[in-house]
Amino acid sequence: MSGSAAGTTTPDADVVCLGESMVTFLPSQPGRLADVPTFGRGIGGAESNVACALAAAGHRVKWVSRVGADGFGDHLVAAVAGYGVDTSAVRRDPDRPTGIYFRTATDRATDTHEVAYYRAGSAASAMSPHNVPHQDLLAGRILHLSGITAALSADCLALLHDLTAPRDGRPLVSFDVNHRPGLWRGGDAGPDVLLDLARRCDLVFVGEDEAEEAWGVRGTAEVRTALPEPAVLVVKRGSEGATVFSRGAASGEGAFGADTVTTVPALHVDVVAPVGAGDAFAAGFLSATLRELPVRDRIRHGHLMAAAVLTVPGDLTDPPARAYADHLAGLDDDAWGRLRLGPGWTGDDPEVRTP
Repeated sequence: MSGSAAGTTTPDADVVCLGESMVTFLPSQPGRLADVPTFGRGIGGAESNVACALAAAGHRVKWVSRVGADGFGDHLVAAVAGYGVDTSAVRRDPDRPTGIYFRTATDRATDTHEVAYYRAGSAASAMSPHNVPHQDLLAGRILHLSGITAALSADCLALLHDLTAPRDGRPLVSFDVNHRPGLWRGGDAGPDVLLDLARRCDLVFVGEDEAEEAWGVRGTAEVRTALPEPAVLVVKRGSEGATVFSRGAASGEGAFGADTVTTVPALHVDVVAPVGAGDAFAAGFLSATLRELPVRDRIRHGHLMAAAVLTVPGDLTDPPARAYADHLAGLDDDAWGRLRLGPGWTGDDPEVRTP
């Protein structure tokens, strides 16, 4: 795994994830929020989604956050811990509530998708360099962050600036851009803030579409031009797959090494609900990175983890068994292209079909 080592002792965790998780209310049927009669309770949060998926895949994972001293906070901590995540670094805030949100069943990218957030003034929005345990944040091989945290408050942004600053013993810093225009208040600062943070990290995930929306760049090569610093840049291209730019050693002071460019097409998936796939992809890619697999297989494990989530109604599910995922990731290109994954494919008797 590339990146600086976190000291000579064995890290306390494989991955540490920092970010807000909220109780999410999922609709009982499609339609506008005004028309949906009932909602089921779940949990949602980009970083905790990654943490849960990685823990379910067998990695040692710690989630760092703040929640309210309320029933929703109790539920969140218990639910995340239920996946095997270490929640000992989650702090309870007696003065601020746990965030919640409601969403419709449609794809986030469509015009009919609605999300109603009730997170302003939440416990997590009060995270800062002064109240988050740094010894926990720096205790893993990888520290995973998201641009969502930067949008929550000035204190949260200051925390991300602190964690992405160069320092001795810094773990490999992974950053999912997660551009959410609705979260940014006070003008057009969001894209510039996210670009600056991404350029300070070692491994960056960004959607080709969100890069165009945020920074006005088109195509994977232009995304790389905008983000030359990360040693690994993962450009997610939706149904077309993903392209990874992985850089070799620098050729001189201030220079960047040559890129190896690897593209892997997406899988054919019978989608049940188009939510949570980006977080699952990041978890699959990070899992394979921890195992030091080839870049092609890292991308394939990302696609497989995303397919697991796409074929269930919620944001989280158990991933395929490691041996089975390794088998699929090792298929030749023709066999990979013929895979079709539907509901239940990750179980003991998976349904894997060719189109």
